Amino acid sequence: MYFDSNIKLLRKRRKRTQDEVAEQLKMKRSTLSGYENRVAQPGIELLLLFADFYQIAVDTLLKVDLSKLSETQLRQLEQGEDVFLRGGNLRVLASTVNSENRENIELVPMKAQAGYTNGFSDPEYISDLQVFQLPFLSEEKKYRTFQLQGDSMLPIPEKAWVTGEYVLDWNTLKTGEACVVLTINDGIVFKIIENRIGDEGKLILYSLNPMYEPYQLTVGEIREIWRFVHFISHEIPEPIIPENQLVRTVATLKQDLDQLKMNIQGKERT
Repeated sequence: MYFDSNIKLLRKRRKRTQDEVAEQLKMKRSTLSGYENRVAQPGIELLLLFADFYQIAVDTLLKVDLSKLSETQLRQLEQGEDVFLRGGNLRVLASTVNSENRENIELVPMKAQAGYTNGFSDPEYISDLQVFQLPFLSEEKKYRTFQLQGDSMLPIPEKAWVTGEYVLDWNTLKTGEACVVLTINDGIVFKIIENRIGDEGKLILYSLNPMYEPYQLTVGEIREIWRFVHFISHEIPEPIIPENQLVRTVATLKQDLDQLKMNIQGKERT
């Protein structure tokens, strides 16, 4: 039973004192202290009160050692993604941490992406992936790096390594953001998204390469979404000059050429 250590951990994560929490729960501070130090055991009504206060199921408070969870898993719980509350609707994120309990960044190369489609929620599969750290990224967020396949996102070259931030709440996605999306039928894709989840329950996916047509995915066809953070590549992307920019460039060159001709003609007259 982990109730005592769990409620202490949750209180401290909220940066609350025992006095503050006891006041909100309408109990004496000494009573709360007794629960946190395992001097006293709460009854059913108080268990439900704590579960409602922290928005975490009673089963979780009693049976799960929250101190063993990663930061990402704790945030999932605190945002209402509790397996005991949500059941089969829970999007489970398998993750790994280093010796300092800091989230690793797992690498998903092209050769592993077929397996990732089936093993993305399997802790054993994820633990077999290579990992690394990037000190300039936030310790409060979860990241994963995927190797890009194909040319649909040119000028980002094929085989580039794209790092994404795990998106727990898909409703927070903004239209125009680039995301790595794990799909049921197409595996891992990297696209610009148009968010229509709120109104139509779907995303529209766009490629940077104009040769590829946009297409749509319903939320039921999506398993994970990772918001683009950066990419790493040994290739420098080829510059793409838009048509209107090309026209302006040609016009500027013509003006410069006309001015040069006028200068030459003026010198010849003198």
